[in-house]
Amino acid sequence: MVGSILGNRVRRVEDPELIDGRSTYVDDLRIPGTAHAVFVRSPLPHATITNLDTSNAEQAPGVLAVHTADTLGREFVPSFAQIHEAVGHGSLADGVVRYVGDPVALVVAETRAQAVDAAELVDVDYDLLDVVVDMEDALAPGSPQQFPVVGSNIAQSVRAVHPPDAGDVLADAEIVVRARIENQRIATAPLEGNAILVDPRPGADDPEVLLTAYIATQHPHMARDMLARFTGLPKEQFRVVAPHVGGAFGGKAGIGYHHGAIVAAARSLGRPVAWTETRSEAFLSMHGRAAVQYAELGLTRDGRITGLRARNIGDCGAYAGFGGTLVIGPGHIMAQGPYEIPKIDYSAIAAMTNTAPNGAFRGAGRPEAAAMLERLMDLAAHELGLAPEELRRRNLIPKDAFPYSTRTGLTYDNGDYEATLQEALRIVGIDALRADQARRIEAGEGRLLGIGVSTYVEITGFGGTELGDVRIEPDGSATVMSGTSAHGQGHATSFAMIVADRLGIPVEKIRYVQSDTRLVRTGGGTGGSRSLQLGGSAVAAAASAVRDQARELAATLLEAAPEDIELTDEGFTVSGVPGAVVGWPSLAREAEDRGAALHAELDVPQDGATFPFGAHVSVVEVDTETGLVTPLRHVAVDDCGRVLNPVIVEGQQHGGIAQGISQALWEQFLYSEDGQPLTSTFADYQMPTTADTISYETANTETPTHLNELGAKGIGESGTIGSTPAVQSAVVDALKHLGVRHVDIPCTPERVWRAVQDARAGTLPDPWREPPAAFEDIEVQRGKADGGVEV
Repeated sequence: MVGSILGNRVRRVEDPELIDGRSTYVDDLRIPGTAHAVFVRSPLPHATITNLDTSNAEQAPGVLAVHTADTLGREFVPSFAQIHEAVGHGSLADGVVRYVGDPVALVVAETRAQAVDAAELVDVDYDLLDVVVDMEDALAPGSPQQFPVVGSNIAQSVRAVHPPDAGDVLADAEIVVRARIENQRIATAPLEGNAILVDPRPGADDPEVLLTAYIATQHPHMARDMLARFTGLPKEQFRVVAPHVGGAFGGKAGIGYHHGAIVAAARSLGRPVAWTETRSEAFLSMHGRAAVQYAELGLTRDGRITGLRARNIGDCGAYAGFGGTLVIGPGHIMAQGPYEIPKIDYSAIAAMTNTAPNGAFRGAGRPEAAAMLERLMDLAAHELGLAPEELRRRNLIPKDAFPYSTRTGLTYDNGDYEATLQEALRIVGIDALRADQARRIEAGEGRLLGIGVSTYVEITGFGGTELGDVRIEPDGSATVMSGTSAHGQGHATSFAMIVADRLGIPVEKIRYVQSDTRLVRTGGGTGGSRSLQLGGSAVAAAASAVRDQARELAATLLEAAPEDIELTDEGFTVSGVPGAVVGWPSLAREAEDRGAALHAELDVPQDGATFPFGAHVSVVEVDTETGLVTPLRHVAVDDCGRVLNPVIVEGQQHGGIAQGISQALWEQFLYSEDGQPLTSTFADYQMPTTADTISYETANTETPTHLNELGAKGIGESGTIGSTPAVQSAVVDALKHLGVRHVDIPCTPERVWRAVQDARAGTLPDPWREPPAAFEDIEVQRGKADGGVEV
């Protein structure tokens, strides 16, 4: 029999071409005759366009076209990052700009240098309008409105009480802890910004394809469908290809209005047009997080949670960016987290502001939900005089309660939450750390130790179907396709391992094809940690179907019953008959001679989401004289179901932890009160370097899910969900003996130093204040929230 490769440490097969210069990104592509586009962007956050003169730019050397909304059209560009067309964006701003960076014109020229020079000649006059930057200020009566036709800056809202007859969910509490919690706006900052190359000419190899677009996107098929909707052309006439993509994690979901502008410009010109976002543009276009949470947790004196009340605000930015609605969708349905919470009263508002449209970022609402709960748990632990891990133990959903129905209507598939917590505490050596912490305090040292604990559960996959396609080639190699689309996750390695496991074909003889809508029939792309559980399971099913086809054919060739055919490392053999063997090349040629192929193409469903979980422990050193926080250790024990390749799982853990720690300590995208970006370059935006990061200690428990044949759950976002609250808790823990109860993230030296000074002066601010009055107008709603959850 063929030995299984799954569960082994297999080096990534896609890495050599990524590191030796053989990779191809959109900006590397060269099509003869390609013109280059540059956007003219608003320098103001909110203004009417009173005059837009393109005449000088049109006369500049090499210029082929200068477009405005008048020439490019006002059709709404369907975008993953916008809620609805009523407040949407056309290809270019039409009459009003709503954030710094809003595109008002598009210059197309023979070369990029010529387009850049001509863009400087576009003359735009503005009349400044009132500006609102802060999401809470946007909810105040009389605040400047993004879209007066809407009547407010509220893009969406929800209020739900679980169960519906719960009444006051804090009425049974013996103690209540509460805090206003900030989850700051951050820049997605991928290695590669947005990029698109559009060829509007019919394809030579497929005349039915009238337009080909090469896009740095996570969702090629979604991008194709959105472009078809934008242009009104059948989607069969579009081909979208995502070559190598330099990072995304939500920032390149589907398409945006920039992509629509380039498509429209290329169709108008009748020749290829390319646009690659500069780093400065990327800083103005891809943001995530940005929420304020007013949260209250009720408990008994013995540490049992009685109820949760949350009133959260998400910052949409301009044009009702999708990211602001995450407090309404994932933030709502994941409000219970890993704990037994009998009653929940949840309200949320997505607010529009004069800032860049906010989008998804690694975890997309789940990190924010976990950060809120973990902050409350630490406040409660201090109030009750319990160790943070002990309070969590008393409230974690027990392993014998699964499948578990949450108050918000989800069904957690399975889990052993306490096991991950216990393992993380064991690895970090919690008792020795606490002893060192006490010693430093007793000695009056200025460098104090902080230990932060977090436990989490997240939702991944979200159900649905995905394509799996496996074909045996005449030489005995295999070609594999799936509708997911990698941007660094290691799909080629994982799917090759699955096929090798099912068919016994070496990994090096398996080719993975992805991210081309002409070659790959359908696909859901990559997001929500769906790729292995949906795409991998589909590939596994297709490989199994091919194995069954091959067994039947081998039985015919070997003159044996199919049930007597075995697959070995040498090929298919007859059980108990030495020397009778037929290999994959012979089977493939025989199938071809018979006018068939060893090939399976399946759309494989998954009935519902999966729920990975884990526990993180952060250890930091805080300098009370300067406020500097130095990470010392970070232990993560994550459970993503069955682990197929520890190398890839560890890579996802490390990357997520780095991003989560960075949000906790360094990163923040800031605007001035008048709407000007303050941190729009790497000189100002505090992205960590290798000098700031540390080596992480990662481990895994394995609780396979029953929802797919691989038993796999997601791992791509776990690191960001568990790490941020653990680091924040560690910072506060280092200062708790001074009376500090809360420090908002990022825990910068200035914020930490200020907390120390306020504590010594006895002027620490109350972490709570009353939420905006706008919440009082939200009625309890019935119907379905995101994810199909009854509210």
